[in-house]
Formats: sequence, structure tokens, C-alpha cells
Amino acid sequence: MISTILILLNIALVSCQDNASLKSGAERIDHYLPILEGKALGVVANHTSVVGNAHLVDTLLSRGIPLDHILKVFAPEHGFRGEAAAGVPIEDAKDAQTGISVVSLYGPNKKPKPEVLNGIELMVFDLQDVGARFYTYISTLHYVMEACAENNIPLIVLDRPNPNGGYVDGPLLDPAYTTFVGMHPIPVVYGLTMGELAQMINGEGWLLNSVKCQLTVIPCEGYRHGTVVSLPVSPSPNLGNDHAVRMYPSTCFFEGTVLSEGRGTPAPFEAYGHPDMPGSFSFTPEEIPGVARTPKFEGQLCHGEDLRDKVPEEGWIRIQLQWLLDAYHSFPRKDEFFTSYFDKLAGTDALRIQIEAGWSEKQIRASWEEDLQSYMAKRSNYLIYEESELYEP
Repeated sequence: MISTILILLNIALVSCQDNASLKSGAERIDHYLPILEGKALGVVANHTSVVGNAHLVDTLLSRGIPLDHILKVFAPEHGFRGEAAAGVPIEDAKDAQTGISVVSLYGPNKKPKPEVLNGIELMVFDLQDVGARFYTYISTLHYVMEACAENNIPLIVLDRPNPNGGYVDGPLLDPAYTTFVGMHPIPVVYGLTMGELAQMINGEGWLLNSVKCQLTVIPCEGYRHGTVVSLPVSPSPNLGNDHAVRMYPSTCFFEGTVLSEGRGTPAPFEAYGHPDMPGSFSFTPEEIPGVARTPKFEGQLCHGEDLRDKVPEEGWIRIQLQWLLDAYHSFPRKDEFFTSYFDKLAGTDALRIQIEAGWSEKQIRASWEEDLQSYMAKRSNYLIYEESELYEP
């Protein structure tokens, strides 16, 4: 019996920043610029949408795309140039640098409305994902694909490496728990890039009424699943380094508990704690403009665990479920540990019920096996990048 499913590659693991041959789809300008020329464009982008040191929109303008051909920019969580903290609604506005209208996709309207798409002939999508189902950029991808399909607008996805793309793990989402932090029947860690996931969303008929998006993916160059990726830009304000990005699929679960997940400290998603927890490590969350707005236990001393130096002996090849189990067992009031948000993050109520019932990590993982095997078979139909055979620990 396997306890998780891992993807190991028959290549040396290298850092994206040290690998001169690795290029994001956005960096392969000559592959998509001819498609854009002469078209009225919409662009889904944020601060991660960079080509070298320049924003994608600024790059397109510098490469000869007329300013009046970029009709609108659509901004997901954190805003077009990364100016908003997590969870803060984004307002419609104009980009101060270019004057282009910016339409919010994070707030009341997460799906572009037909009237804001009027005149757009081609949509360009470029966001840096982190490979966890509850990271909202993939939900934005879903709604953009759906709107483009319904309004007959072709979509180009400029693909980017997945920093957690070397393994698949976690419970599959139960459709009864579909929310903006989980819209697809995929595991918590799904082992696909945005381009591959877009192909799966299309191919599996997951868009409303099973509409199909006219999709083109500009692949990365030199990427394989399992490549160690050092992101050139932090994907969001609370994922400020590569270690936090790799921790995130494991530590985001703390957002669905009464514990602090480290927001409002120098170590968001790299620590956890609570005023009533035991532990020699302590921290005091404080508001950080643009990063942490009213964090849990603001101004209160919390005790817990410092995970900043934690690197699993086996490498980043599975969700570190033990951290959640340890925290649950250490917390003095078990009946207060989970909040209603936990089941939304997990995409099921089964994980919470199993932990409350005293299941071991091995037992919990065994309950995922059949679903993960089924998912892996489906996933194989949409891969763009190479990987090795599955490893069964």
C-alpha cells in the first residue's frame, strides 16, 4: 500500500535562478508576440507577471504593442502590481504607470462580466502559482477561462514553473466543499503547472455548462516536474521566500484552526502558535501594512513552533501532516481547535473528522490512496512536461 504519490525526475535538481535554460512562458516573447500583434487585448496579471525585471504589460509596450491595444488589465488577489494584502478586496482603478483600466477579479466580482470584456479580441493570462489547491490564482484561472469561453474570446496562458510541482498529495476536493479556495476535484498538491491545469479544466468539462475555452499554452522552456524553482518574485506578501513557498501546502491548514499561522510576524506560514499553547518559541503578531491586516492575536504573545529551519529529511515530497497533528495534540481545548474554514481548505470534512478521532498520519494517508491513484491516471492526459515513473515509499 502506498501512503502518498510522488513524482521523481531522472534529472539533477537545479535552481531556476541557476538554470540558464529555464524560461517561463512569458520570457519566450517571440513565441507569442506575433499572436498578440494587431489584437485588442485583455491581460490577467499581477506583480508576479514579470519578464526579467520588467512587468509583462510594460514589456509588451516596450516591444511595440500599442498602449491603446491593451484595453484592460484584470487583477487577482493582491492586485495588479501586488499592492494589496491577502484577503483585501481589490478595487477597479487605473494603473498609475500606464493609465490602463484595471478590473478587479478579487472582491464581489471574481469572474469577468460580459460588459468589461467588450471589445477584447484576445486574453493573455500570466500569474505565478505555487501548486496548492487553496491558492486562489487557480480559481481566477477557472473564472477567466469560463468568461472567455462564454464570450468567444481566445485565451493564451503564459506558463510558469510550479515550485511544488514534484509531488502529488492530500485529499481530493469533495464537490460539496467547492469554494473560491477549492474549485476542482484535485488533491491539495496537484502536480501541474497553470498551463497543464488549464488543459485539465477544459478537458474534464469543469467549466459551467461544460463550455470549452479556446486555449493556447505557451510552455516553459527547460522545466520538468520536480525542478527546484527559486521564484524571482514573491508570489504573495506572506510567501516571502522559497522556504515559505514549499511550506505553504502544509502550513496553510493552520488558517483553518484557532492557531496563528505566523501572519503579522517575520515568519508567515513558517511558524504556528497560540496564547494558550505550550512551547519555548514565542511571537507576537502585529499589523504589517500591505502584508498582514488584523492578524490573529494581534498584540498578544503566542507560544508554539518555529518551522523556519525545518527541511524534511526526505525532501519536499509530501505534505508535512505531522505538524498539524502535533499542534492538535498540544492544544489544550481540542473541541475549539478547528474553525469552519478548515473543511473548506481541506476540501472535505473527512480530514478534520479523522484527526478528531485520533487517526495516525499513516491511517489518514491510506484513506487518500484510491483517490490519488485515480487522479494520477487522469492527470497524465494533460501533462506538458516530463517526469519519471512514480515512486512508492
